[in-house]
Amino acid sequence: MSKLLVVGLGNFPYPLTRHSVGHLVVQSLADRVGISISADKRLDGLVGRGSVTLAENDVSLTLYLPKALMNITGRPTVNAMKSLGFQPSSMVVIHDSLSHRPGVASPKSGGSAEGHNGVRSVMAALGGSKDFHRLRIGIGRGDGNVADYVLGRLSSYEKQYWGTDGDGIDVVLRELAKIANGQPRPG
Repeated sequence: MSKLLVVGLGNFPYPLTRHSVGHLVVQSLADRVGISISADKRLDGLVGRGSVTLAENDVSLTLYLPKALMNITGRPTVNAMKSLGFQPSSMVVIHDSLSHRPGVASPKSGGSAEGHNGVRSVMAALGGSKDFHRLRIGIGRGDGNVADYVLGRLSSYEKQYWGTDGDGIDVVLRELAKIANGQPRPG
């Protein structure tokens, strides 16, 4: 059985903002597949575990939402990864992406952090390793200050699309199935 650790990046003090879309996606994923997420003080975040069927294959799925603010999320994410018995190659980090339009989920493995401080923090905590999967959730790029934009509220379309019954979670499940089934990793 394949094992995946799916990490949703975000900022708990700013729920349902563009910067916290990773949290929304993982929470919606948990609801969709029936995994209960609860606080785990030892891991400094919220954790849920369960077995699911993805593309006709059984997968042991662990979901993790670090409580640390986005820019310092690396250490708790890597500590959770190690404590839960995962290797970086079995980790999928879901985060917002200014480079993709809303409603897009773009897989990536390796490469640069593309200016994303949360991803940069995870890479630093892994000693510079980039050997993990990412699922970039498009939020577009607004006019003006980037910090103000990413802390802005998700549109009703985005909340519905990435919500429990939204089409976006179908996309996420398909991408997780590809990763779990060992399909070639995107560059």
